[in-house]
Amino acid sequence: MTTVRTAPTRALAATATLLLLAPAAFAADIAPLMEPAPEAAIETVAASSPWQIRVRGLGVVTHDSGFVDGAAGSGLSYSDSVIPELDISYYLTDNIAAELILGTTYANIYGEGSLASLGKVGKTWVLPPTLTLQYHFTDFGAFKPYVGAGVNYTMFYSQKGDAASSLDVKNTFGTALQVGADYMVNEHWGVNFDVKKLFLKADFDATVNGSAVSGKAKLDPWLIGAGITYRF
Repeated sequence: MTTVRTAPTRALAATATLLLLAPAAFAADIAPLMEPAPEAAIETVAASSPWQIRVRGLGVVTHDSGFVDGAAGSGLSYSDSVIPELDISYYLTDNIAAELILGTTYANIYGEGSLASLGKVGKTWVLPPTLTLQYHFTDFGAFKPYVGAGVNYTMFYSQKGDAASSLDVKNTFGTALQVGADYMVNEHWGVNFDVKKLFLKADFDATVNGSAVSGKAKLDPWLIGAGITYRF
């Protein structure tokens, strides 16, 4: 016997078929969206973090210049040192970064010229936090050179006189120039070489043989460092 389907019956059958097929079609549509991101894309996101730190060993080589007001032929020299240094960088773009450089050292101060007979005048610790704005070249693959310029505010603390019965080197602003390069071993780790020149001229007061004296200490140090880079 032949079954005759009326129009309402055919409509219900078509609707039921659509309801059965819809979940499978929807699942097929969203499947590509549910697939995990390719590994290369994950690495790109990780490497694009704006934060970077470096730890360096740093040689501080001073200019050895200065004078006492009113003392003809007077001069000053300062001891060099090797210290650890930490710097923190933030990349504003792929090429432009701001870097804060942190480290502290000490300097023994010696009389030179007409002051040579004084020998060691005194000692001071030096904290010169320096902020530079850098341009990073990005066209050389893993080798990433940069140049920078900025300012520092140098603080002198724990000062002690030797030939001088008192010593007070004044805190001062200075400027800085910088050149360096990173060689990135992978997207996070690299090695670094960096050279900075600080233009640092501080006023000082001292008491020598019972007399108050003043003058200027021109340290103008070179900061020559090598270390490890980590990019977050």
